[in-house]
Formats: sequence, C-alpha cells, structure tokens
Amino acid sequence: MLTVQPKFLRKMLSLVTLILFVLPQFLKAQDANVIQSARINAPSSIAKYLDTLEGKTVDELVAYALENNAELAADRKEIEAARALVKQARLRPNPSVEFSRQEQIGGKDNDTMIAGSLPLELGGRRRTRINVATAELTIREKEVANRERLLAADVRAKFGEALAQAFKLKLTEDLLETALNGFRLVQARVVEGRTPPLEENMTLVEVNRLRSMREIVAGKTEIAFLELRNLIGMKPEEPLRLRGDFKDLLAPLPTLGEATEQALRERPDLQGLRAMETLSEAQIEQARAAGRIDASVSVGYGRNNFGFPVNGITDTGALRPVQDVFHSLRFGITLELPVRNRNQGAIEAAVANLEAAAKRLEFAELTVRREVASAFARYQSAARAMEIFRVGVRDQANANLVVVRQTYELGAKNLIEYLVEERRFIELENEFINAQAETYLARVEILRAANAPELIKK
Repeated sequence: MLTVQPKFLRKMLSLVTLILFVLPQFLKAQDANVIQSARINAPSSIAKYLDTLEGKTVDELVAYALENNAELAADRKEIEAARALVKQARLRPNPSVEFSRQEQIGGKDNDTMIAGSLPLELGGRRRTRINVATAELTIREKEVANRERLLAADVRAKFGEALAQAFKLKLTEDLLETALNGFRLVQARVVEGRTPPLEENMTLVEVNRLRSMREIVAGKTEIAFLELRNLIGMKPEEPLRLRGDFKDLLAPLPTLGEATEQALRERPDLQGLRAMETLSEAQIEQARAAGRIDASVSVGYGRNNFGFPVNGITDTGALRPVQDVFHSLRFGITLELPVRNRNQGAIEAAVANLEAAAKRLEFAELTVRREVASAFARYQSAARAMEIFRVGVRDQANANLVVVRQTYELGAKNLIEYLVEERRFIELENEFINAQAETYLARVEILRAANAPELIKK
C-alpha cells in the first residue's frame, strides 16, 4: 500500500495555494501593465526649447538684454542725470537785483533804491566745478559699462546652463523613446510566449523610471529658461527657443598675458577707479579754489525825496518848503577774504580721498590679475576633463551600450545586464553634458574677467 509523507503533503498544499491565490494576482497585474502600457507615450517637448533655424543665439540674447533690461535702463537714466549736472556746472551764477522803498510815517520824505550784484567766481571756481561734474559723469558711465559687462557675461552663462538642461532633456526623451520601443518588443515576445512576463514588468519599470526622470529634467529646463527670460528682460509667457551648441569650445584663446593686459587696459570697473582718482584730484582743486579770494561787483541807483518842515527863501525872495529830490548812482565791489577759513578741512579730506582711490585701484588691479588667472586655470582643467570624456569615455560607453543591446536582443545577455549598461550610459552622457557646460562657463568667466567679447562667438 502506497503511503504519502506529511512533508510531501505540505509542499503540495503550498503549491496549490500559490496557484490559487498568487497566480490570479500576477495575471491581474499583467492585465494592469497591458492597460498601462497602452497609455504610455513619449511626448517630446524639446522643440519648445531648441530651434536650429529660428532660435536665438547667445549674441542675440546679449543684445536683447542690453536693450531691454529694466535695471540697466534705469542706470542709463542716471547717466543722463549726470550729463545734466555737467551742463548745470557750466552755467555762470545769476546776477541778483534788489529793490527797496522807504516812506516817512506822517511826512513826505521817501527813499527809493534799486541795485544789482554779480558774483565773479574768482580763483578758478567755475573751472574746478566743471571738472568735478565731468569726473562724476565719467564714473557713472564706467559703472554702467561695467554693469553691461557683468550682464552680458551673466546672460552667456545662463544661456549655457539653459542649453545644457535642454540637451539633457533631449537625451532623456531619446532614451525614453528607445525604452518604449524595447518595451513594445518585449510585449510582443511575451504574447508569443518567447519571453517570461517578469521581463515585461522589469522593462515597464525602466520605462516609468525614464518617464519620471524626464519630468524632473523638464522641470529644471523650464526653470532655467524662466531665469534666462527674467535676466534678459523678457516676460515669462513669451516663447524663447535657443540655437547653438558647445562645438566651438576648442577655438583658440589668447594667452594669459594678453588677456591680463587687455583686462587691465579695458575693464570698465578699473577705468571707473581711475576716474575716481581724477575726481579726487578735481575735488582737491575745487576745495583749494573755494579757499581763495572771491569777489562780486554791484551797481545801484537811488532816488531820495527829502525835506524839512520849514520854509526857505528862493533866489527871487519867495518862500517855499525846504524839500527836494536827490538822485544817486552807486558802484561797489565786495571781497570775500579767506582769512580764517581757507577750506583747509575740505582740502585735507580731498587729499585723503585721492590716496584711498589710489589704494583701491592698486588692489583692484591685483584682483583683476587673479580673476583672469583663475578663469584660465578653470578653463584649462575643464577643457582637459571634457576632452577625456569625449575621447576616452563617451564614445566607448556608447559603443558598449550598442553591443550590450545587440547581444540582449540576440539572447546572449539578460535584461538586467542591459539595464545596468543603459543606466551607466545615461550617467556618463549627463556628466559629459556637464563637462561641456563647465568648459563653456569657464570661457564665459574668461570673457567676464578679460572684458573680451570676441573670445566667445556663436
């Protein structure tokens, strides 16, 4: 008689339980996956950000920003105000006119006088005032030029960041499209019974992972473009598409010495500090002129109707009141004598300001040398890293992915090996885009430091 062992019965019961309870759930999940996969699509949004024909280049965006940036427009209005102050400084002082009338209470006497005076502005007061106003105008112009330099560099940098994000979005969307095609192929194999359903689930997970990654990258891209719009003075709802790439990053650069010399010669912030020295010198002369002798001339006319309450005898012997009108002409000069106040404090303050301006210029030139050297060091390091990625990493990773995909499709590799290689390729491709962007930003930093817009052209 055949006997059944309890251990065997327990295994059979477990198998039956698996078939009765787990299998329906698995089939239900498969049905859900089929329904979900039918809804999966890969909408491309890259056309919203990149346009190789009608998109804006970086130079066009810089020109747009310099024309439409509201803060820069306000700075230019301040230049107009400084020009108006120079115009005002050139004007000579107005003459003054004085009129007075005096009447005797209860009598007939009265006195009328009209007089005018004109300041002479001796000692170079007008000339030094014009020099001070002109130096202040130069400083204002250099400040605005420096803000234009910084704005142009900021726009170029933000252009590179937005372009890099757009390239990452394009990469993600291309990979998502490839993953969708692979998922449809696996689906067909599952229906034909050549591939287990688990592989379909794994492929679907990878597709959804790429979909999630695409949403994150799309959000970062949109934020980068919003920041770029704000920087150039464009409304958030206005369309903006870019045109350009990072292919010209290996164009020749000037030497470190040439860039440093150009920065010391042409950077507007240094020119502004030199104008500060000129302003301090003009203020010294103005303070000295204010401590010199000054004068004003005056001229006046007076009419005096004066008399006494008695009668006098005329030439003919007749009596008449002692009353007559007297006319007078007055000419004078008023001198301001610098005896106690020779403007000593203002002169000392202006001299101290000149010494401070010289120290600031000296430190600024040292800082500019450091900025140019740092920018070149950053660029050289970034360029080497990008070249290593381009030659020794990116091409090899792409070739590896193609080989693994082909071997997977032929059945020599499993799905997990292919997914691992695909994720490695995504990471390396994103890092290569980062390396390109870093090289671009390093060149922008050279542009910013050397004030050389010809270094980067699109």
